[in-house]
Formats: sequence, C-alpha cells, structure tokens
Amino acid sequence: MSRVTSGSNRVVPLLFAAGLACAQAQAPATPPAFDGQGALEHVKQLVAIGPRVAGSPGAQKAREYITRELSALDLRVIEQPFDAQTPLGRVRMVNLRAIVPARDGTTDGDRIVIGGHYDTKLFKEFTFVGANDAGSSTGFLLELARVLKARSNPRPIELLFLDGEEAVIDWHTDNDNTYGSRHYVAAAKGDDSLKTVKAFILVDMIGERGLRIKLDLNSTMWLNNMIWGAAARLKRLEFVDEDTQVEDDHLPFLRAGVPSVDLIDLEYPAWHTAEDTLDKLSPASLQAVGDVLLAALPAIEKRLFGQ
Repeated sequence: MSRVTSGSNRVVPLLFAAGLACAQAQAPATPPAFDGQGALEHVKQLVAIGPRVAGSPGAQKAREYITRELSALDLRVIEQPFDAQTPLGRVRMVNLRAIVPARDGTTDGDRIVIGGHYDTKLFKEFTFVGANDAGSSTGFLLELARVLKARSNPRPIELLFLDGEEAVIDWHTDNDNTYGSRHYVAAAKGDDSLKTVKAFILVDMIGERGLRIKLDLNSTMWLNNMIWGAAARLKRLEFVDEDTQVEDDHLPFLRAGVPSVDLIDLEYPAWHTAEDTLDKLSPASLQAVGDVLLAALPAIEKRLFGQ
C-alpha cells in the first residue's frame, strides 16, 4: 500500500488564492449530486466478497461486480489483462477501464483519467477485507460513474480501476508495488496514447471517519491548488492545510510527464490490519471527496481544454 516518505505541518501557500481563481471557472448550472451513502453501499458489496487479492477469485468477483455496475450505466468496460512478475511468481492481473463520453458523445481523444485500485493486500495470518483500502476508492469510483454519466463533460473522462497496487511482500522491495498503474502507463506509451491523458486524479483510502486529506508534495501543484481551492469554497475541512509526501499509483503517471494528484488519508489506525472494516467508514467522508472533486473539475477542464 502507499507509503509516506516525508511530511511536515507547513501550510501550503497560494491555496486560497487558487480558490479565487477557480471560482472564475464556469460550473454546470445544476451539477448532478454525488451520494456518499450510495458509494458506501458499493463498498458494502465489495467487502462482502472478502479479500480481493490480485490474481485471486476474490479479485475476479470484484471485477465482475464493477463491470456489472458500470454496464448498468451503459458504460463499456475494457479489461486490460497482464502478467506481473512478483516476488511470489507470475500473477495475472487485470485493470478495468471505462470511458464516460463527452457531451457530444465522443469517447476518444484527450481526456482526464480518474482512478483508484480495487485489490486488497495479501495477509495470511488474518482475513483482510479492506473496507477503506481499497473498498472506499472502488465504491467512490462507481458512484462517481453515475454522476459523470449524467454530467455535461466537455471531454471524455476515463474511470480506471487498477489492479496490483498493493505490495505482494514488501512495498520497498524493487518494483513490488503499483503493478497496475505501471502497466497502464507502459502500455499507453507503447501505443502512443499516453499523450491523450492530460491529467490523472487518484483516490485512495478516502472513506474513514475523521477524514483528513493532506496535500501531497509529489503531486502536481496546480492540481493540488485547484482541488484545495474547491474545498475552501465548499468549507470542507477534510482537506487540511498540511503537506505530506506519498508513494502511490500516481507516481508512474508523474514519471511519464502526466500532471497527477493523489487524494489519500494515510493516518488511518486500521490500515493493513484486520480492523479495516465497514464500521470504520463514513458516507460523509466519501461525500466530502465527491463534492470537492466535482466542484474542482470545471476549473481543471478549463485549464486543460479551455472549456
């Protein structure tokens, strides 16, 4: 799972100034509403599957659930299978992609990618159901799909469900992490489609009660500023004026030159324990992230596409 590499309590400058700039972007007249309780209902269904370790039957059941829910929204799901070399041998992993059309119906060309991982970490000594890690990101993306499908998107938005974020043995072992995001970026480089990914927004561990999302210094600052500016306008105190530095699925995108941001709260006592269960989560936390991201999207789109 993601690792904090450093941190501080420094208040990041220009966030509220950025909020004023963001306010100039035109938002939809009546944007569709995100439903935190609806996102949590998806998490409940995923947790009921049990562990969803990459390459396991649980992961396959999670993919089936994700595909079923997206298909019900009339969104086509594209599987991106690959074989990952792990410390325990080769493991078949599968990323899932779904393109939400632009308002003119197009699904190709320049786009924003919003993603998170759906796999849970392998533990042999206890049953790990991963309600927050990674149930919250998966449930969030499924609810966001419903909202974006009804939204007037100036350009397509890709929803990306990543496999293999978790380390099989040890995150700090060479390449024993972020298997899905590394494969996605490598494949996009290979077919020359990476140039159409104009920004990557990552969500990870966003459902716990008492959510406090710090600004990640590895992330692209203008994306941080736009999202924290939206949070300031909405008075969402879950987005705090403190910084940290996180290793996560956004790093392969950043290394490839794609502006990227990570929304994550790693100060979660139940992280990677048997206690990461549904009772630790709150629909209000999922609601906060949904509201802020949707409020920030118009400014992000205006910067990227002039619309």
